Amino acid sequence: MSMNVGSNDDDGDDAVMSAINTTPLVDVMLVLLIIFLITIPVVTTSIKLSLPKERVEVRESKPENIIISVDQAGNIFWYDARIKNVDALVEMLKKVSSVKPQPEVQVRGDANARYEGVGKVLLACQRAGIVKVAFITEPPPLGG
Repeated sequence: MSMNVGSNDDDGDDAVMSAINTTPLVDVMLVLLIIFLITIPVVTTSIKLSLPKERVEVRESKPENIIISVDQAGNIFWYDARIKNVDALVEMLKKVSSVKPQPEVQVRGDANARYEGVGKVLLACQRAGIVKVAFITEPPPLGG
């Protein structure tokens, strides 16, 4: 700690300057750092072992996506099989919705179909409790 008691000037002002000496604090921190650097390797690798080298890959079996198609006339198809009404579609989707993890329902709607057919499929998915619904589209031709 340093202190300035007086000056050589004849002002008569006694100015006292004090500052905090940080040297002991730095010394304590360096000692703690050295202690931690010495003890950490001892704690982590106390027993030498040759562990097997393997990569862990999470493999989750994904369920097959359900494809429902709606043609221009508004007919609904489960893959290639025609569904006679919306209630039958709801019953089929309820069976699928109980599978864990739940599959995604992909809707393929004809570009010239009325929205009513696609809306019926969406309503059936909602009533059956399907969480994931996607629409399958085709990209436009390049350059156009």
